[in-house]
Amino acid sequence: MWRALASNALTLLVVGMFLLGGLILWGQSQYKAKGPLETAICLQVKSGSNMTGVSRNLEDQGAISSATIFRMAADYTDKSQQLKAGSFLISEGASMAEIIDEITRSGASTCGTEIEYRIGVTRTQTRVRELDPATLNFVEVASFVVGEEEVPEIYQEKRNESDTRYRVSLAEGVTSWQVVEGLKSVDALTGEVSEVPPEGVLAPDSYEISPGDERVALLQDMQEKQQARIDQVWETRQDGLPVNNPEEMLILASIIEKETGIPEERGQVASVFVNRLRKGMKLQTDPTVIYGVTKGQGTLGRGLRRSELRRATPWNTYLIDGLPPTPIANPGLASLQAAVSPDDTTYVFFVADGSGGHAFAETLQEHNRNVAKWREIEAEKQSSGN
Repeated sequence: MWRALASNALTLLVVGMFLLGGLILWGQSQYKAKGPLETAICLQVKSGSNMTGVSRNLEDQGAISSATIFRMAADYTDKSQQLKAGSFLISEGASMAEIIDEITRSGASTCGTEIEYRIGVTRTQTRVRELDPATLNFVEVASFVVGEEEVPEIYQEKRNESDTRYRVSLAEGVTSWQVVEGLKSVDALTGEVSEVPPEGVLAPDSYEISPGDERVALLQDMQEKQQARIDQVWETRQDGLPVNNPEEMLILASIIEKETGIPEERGQVASVFVNRLRKGMKLQTDPTVIYGVTKGQGTLGRGLRRSELRRATPWNTYLIDGLPPTPIANPGLASLQAAVSPDDTTYVFFVADGSGGHAFAETLQEHNRNVAKWREIEAEKQSSGN
């Protein structure tokens, strides 16, 4: 009888071990398999959360098939205590293994709310945006102009949330003074800026920041990025250009930046200035005259006066030969590239064409006709009240 009992017990033990092994293998396959989530979600993990609560939340949202397996896998891989607070993008079909890695890896939010401070030529705008997990596009939920409009409540609410991300964006063509003034209004940054960086040395781009970052440190990042662009672009320059060094390239790029906001025109605009430099012609470009009036501290806000066109300044390219002594703005990468890779044209003139672009010409006679057309368009706009 005892032999029978022992035999049965051994059989049950073997069967149990077999079933346990099968269960473990099944759990492992569930852990690594593609998940059931059909549409990406943004998972919010609040400070103080634990893996049990997170696993239930994921199961309720259809991101995982079993909260129990998820929790056991996190324990088995020693990641339960590594849970980070934040907002995390859980992709369509993400496995449990991928989800656990996402919420324990770095703690940097990958979705949710982003506050962007956009420093432009005429104003600094603050935008509160939410990432749509399904499209991975940001949706603007609030916007205001710093110093001009009332600060919406949602801005303060999101400023107080620990998982909100922050970004400072510089528009192409801003001056260094405008950048510094804009950074002063970014309340997520700290510290004073004692000196405005030289014109042209800041890279127009988007910079991710964290609350408490120093303004001076961010300016340094901008300078390093611009210098890297200058070094890289200078190595790609065409042969025979009337641009002798990276400093002159930067000056020319800043003029191109201020003359056109149309990407397709940059090469043509660059060709006009290069052709004029080759011929020994004065550049005669209004943005340089404006810079001589404003020194980059704000916008002129009106048309140039004849007296200003005749006024001698180091930047008045109607009076000086060649390039002005400094850049007149911070040019973007595309304008830097245009400065050393202009289109191959014979144009030496251009004027606004009334549609936002420019009309280019090889001769003064042709240019005068284009100017006459532009004046007609401007007169029509004024008479119609536009």
